[in-house]
Amino acid sequence: MPLQTQLDVNTASAIAGTIVSRGGSSIEKRTIRKLQIRLLPFLFLLYVVAFIDRINIGFAALTMNKEMAITSQQFGFAAGIFFFGYFLFEVPSNLLLHKIGARVWITRILITWGILATLTGFVHTVHQLYVVRFLLGLAEAGYFPGIVLYLTYWFRQREQAQAVALFLTGLPVTSIIGAPISGLVLDHVHWLTVSSWRWLLILEGLPAILCGVLTYFLLPNRPAEAKFLTPEEKEWIQAKLLREEHEKLEQHHCSVWQTMVNGRVWHLATIEFGVCIGLYTLSFWAPQLLKSVSGQHSNSAVGVLIMIPNLVGILAMVLVSRSSDRRLERRYHAAIPALLGGVALLLMGVYHSPLSLVVLLSVLAAGVYSVVGPFWALPGEFLTGFSAAAGIGLINSVANLGGFVGPYAIGVMSGCTGGIYGGLALAGIPLLVSAMLLLFLPRRAPAGNLLGNRSRPPNNLAKVASSAGLSG
Repeated sequence: MPLQTQLDVNTASAIAGTIVSRGGSSIEKRTIRKLQIRLLPFLFLLYVVAFIDRINIGFAALTMNKEMAITSQQFGFAAGIFFFGYFLFEVPSNLLLHKIGARVWITRILITWGILATLTGFVHTVHQLYVVRFLLGLAEAGYFPGIVLYLTYWFRQREQAQAVALFLTGLPVTSIIGAPISGLVLDHVHWLTVSSWRWLLILEGLPAILCGVLTYFLLPNRPAEAKFLTPEEKEWIQAKLLREEHEKLEQHHCSVWQTMVNGRVWHLATIEFGVCIGLYTLSFWAPQLLKSVSGQHSNSAVGVLIMIPNLVGILAMVLVSRSSDRRLERRYHAAIPALLGGVALLLMGVYHSPLSLVVLLSVLAAGVYSVVGPFWALPGEFLTGFSAAAGIGLINSVANLGGFVGPYAIGVMSGCTGGIYGGLALAGIPLLVSAMLLLFLPRRAPAGNLLGNRSRPPNNLAKVASSAGLSG
């Protein structure tokens, strides 16, 4: 290591070491606790709002499909076309977030998707539904990977899996809260002689606009802007993050283009592609699946049943992420849940009773939700700065095409066979493949440049901070 580079590392270590020596480990616990309390609840709220607007079409379908004469295949296409728009703008959106700042860009995402989500309630043909769902994907593109990137500006590697998982508990909570509310709206809200599914989409789109306004005033871009941290706490967290980013730059420094063609990035994208097939199979098809086996039960009752798998999922999600951070192990903590989710989907092709389906949906929810924390800590092991923005965006954009493939394939099979059970079993195979691919990952990111030809690291702390995106 060049002398100047070694001095840079020593400087970052000295800053953190001096601060810690003044307050022991108390500053570490205090700072991390503040970050968790002040950032994660608000980000959690935003993700709940986002995911409701993404998946509420699954509940709307309980009455919308009949009113608009939408077939299973058309519904699968309408649910999935969202992800084509998402795919097209994902990487550019993440790069813009890194350049412009999270506060402004996330505000833009929330307001535009809230407007489009509300407009979904005014469609009158299936082709209008296709167009609005595609535009909704364009508007929301970059939100989830942007938040994953944003968390790397605040949390070290050792806290990232739990931070991501706590933020992503919005996935099961969306269904725990949203499912019974959606069922009640469908059963009881017919204001102004307008269909209840239209009110469902309109009412659940409005909170995103409000949250967009709140984001502009409440969300700081980086630790230097955080009014809730003391100067000493800001120095400590910035020094710690700077040291981590410097080490990654030394070992894995690469351009945005190199990141886009890197084999490990595509390996991760392929893994998450299979996981997303399982996730969106659960989100889009579970309401219709439970409705089909629950006899004459109301939409409200279906909403209550949907809560059960998601309660199991949120518990598993938190426990697995904590274990992953405590052991600093990602592969097995992601692979085993993916395996369980795949097996649950395969068994749905065999067992069709209401009780068995609720149990299998619970195992599926525990599996797909538990993957996300350990998995999304993996890119941060070897990506930083603009390469992290591009890599995380690429992984998520490719992966979310699984949100189209899964629901659409199930819709096609339902039309051909007259039932969705064969399609559910088919959706389990990609999850099993993802579990296998996770086991093929190295224990840690290999040393050296991502593409094998090491670039010279920055020779002063200012350049390191700029490359890592840590400058205020």
